[in-house]
Amino acid sequence: MRLNKFIGESGACSRREADKWIEQGRVKVNGQLAVLGTQVEAGDEVLIDGRPVEPKRRPVYLALNKPVGITCTCDPRIAGNIVDFVGYPERIFPIGRLDKDSEGLILLTNDGDIVNGILRAQYGHEKEYIVDLDRPITDLNINLLASGVRILGVMTRPCKVWRVGPSTIRMVLTQGLNRQIRRMCSALGYQVRRLQRVRIMNVHLGRMGAGKWRLLTDAEVKGLTRPALAKLAGIDAVRPGSRAV
Repeated sequence: MRLNKFIGESGACSRREADKWIEQGRVKVNGQLAVLGTQVEAGDEVLIDGRPVEPKRRPVYLALNKPVGITCTCDPRIAGNIVDFVGYPERIFPIGRLDKDSEGLILLTNDGDIVNGILRAQYGHEKEYIVDLDRPITDLNINLLASGVRILGVMTRPCKVWRVGPSTIRMVLTQGLNRQIRRMCSALGYQVRRLQRVRIMNVHLGRMGAGKWRLLTDAEVKGLTRPALAKLAGIDAVRPGSRAV
């Protein structure tokens, strides 16, 4: 088995982040520094920052209402990292990112296999946001946001945008460029005052308070996972440590 797959399945982090850690020299296999493409077998000792990587555990899927100021990383060296904030009794990692100065729904898991299926832009999965701007937005600029804006040297995909209030809009995106919404609004002369994600695919933030989290329902897990992974739904029957929401 490839090392990044082994680490991803252990719940330590996603395969993508495992590759970064390997490149940074943070991973050893049987006492030797690992390289990209390293293969591991049963009985091999895998260490990350000197700590052993444990075997694959039962899948866990969480939804968190991330407050502003929390960083979406599982790196324990970063103060205010999302893993320490949640304090779940098993090793988990975030699926994707939500900027430190943004808030709202983010998913966490120990299932490295699910991550690419959710994050890959070509799958067109929807993510919905409420965006408060520094001044009223015109119908023209709402239409421009919806049709696409040039940022980072590319045109953004067409998206759904509608008015909630004079200076507040909802946006539904199917891609996740770096700080995309903030850059799109800035390109039209607006500054984002508050950015809250309220939906990822079939999972809704609902009335969950800031800083609270819950485990996903079986139906939510089935809606997120690829068909080959749908059988994993419902495995997490024991739900330890969940904060009141």
